[in-house]
Amino acid sequence: MTTLYTAKKYAVPALESHCVEFLTKHLRADNAFMLLTQARLFDEPQLASLCLDTIDKSTGDAINAEGFTDIDLDTLCAVLERDTLSIRENRLFGAVVRWAEAECYRQQLPLTSENKQKVLGKALPLIRFPLMTVEEFAAGPAQSGILFDREVVNLFLHFTVNPKPRVEYIDRPRCCLRGEESSINRFQQVESRWGYSGTSDRIRFNVNRRISIVGFGLYGSIHGPTDYQVNIQIMESDKRVTLGQNDTGFSCDGTATTFRVMFKEPVEILPNVSYTACATLKGPDSHYGTKGLKKVTQESVTGTKTTFLFFSSPGNNNGTSVEDGQIPEIIYYS
Repeated sequence: MTTLYTAKKYAVPALESHCVEFLTKHLRADNAFMLLTQARLFDEPQLASLCLDTIDKSTGDAINAEGFTDIDLDTLCAVLERDTLSIRENRLFGAVVRWAEAECYRQQLPLTSENKQKVLGKALPLIRFPLMTVEEFAAGPAQSGILFDREVVNLFLHFTVNPKPRVEYIDRPRCCLRGEESSINRFQQVESRWGYSGTSDRIRFNVNRRISIVGFGLYGSIHGPTDYQVNIQIMESDKRVTLGQNDTGFSCDGTATTFRVMFKEPVEILPNVSYTACATLKGPDSHYGTKGLKKVTQESVTGTKTTFLFFSSPGNNNGTSVEDGQIPEIIYYS
């Protein structure tokens, strides 16, 4: 890094490119944060991008390395903004608290909750508390003193009640989501009156390529603005293994549009494997879809085609089938 600084200062581009090449070859999870700080300082976007990719792939190892607590606030924010970190949010929060303690020490501030909150500043809203389970939140952030009491209460309400109060924190899943969010809708028409009695709506599907499903679009009430409780799941059909689920809720406005219900973490879907999408709703009669499609293809801006094939799920599925029912929309990254 010292040689790179010298090469830049005295404008020796050949030496500069050799330094970047050397650092790139020796980039590892345990030095990625140190190199990222230097790459940003010396305006080396290519090296910075490689550092961020390494942090994405090995987030746990990278944040446990010594260099993590030495980074500056802007670098911390640049990392926390990413959708592509592969780590549970409660572990990420623990690392951010360690960084705040180190920053208090650098600024010669007493190690109080208020000072940790102060040094975190614009980084704190970038932590995605809604992605934690209520148990993870209760065991860590709720007792940390870093959040205001009203924020703790609001987040507990967000986890446990419907309608959910608005919180200022992002609920978009992380974990290696690259590219643009996409969604497909399997119905061509919307009708009224689909009832719920505790039975799950289910539909089987497979996809031609690897994707990550982050949520479903669901139909809401025909009776105007209403709140629903819902459990969403994705299972591998043949093994009957649950790959992802979320107990949550959503508010609808009475229109025939779909309403987003998200998983806490993306669910990886492999090509040509049979999966079952499942939604168990508690609430009044809703809209539902008809004229269902057995095959839906979505083309990305780069020309990549993602094809979904749908099949009715055997057994009790509340009437949902390829032709009619709930779970109209699948939201995914590819």
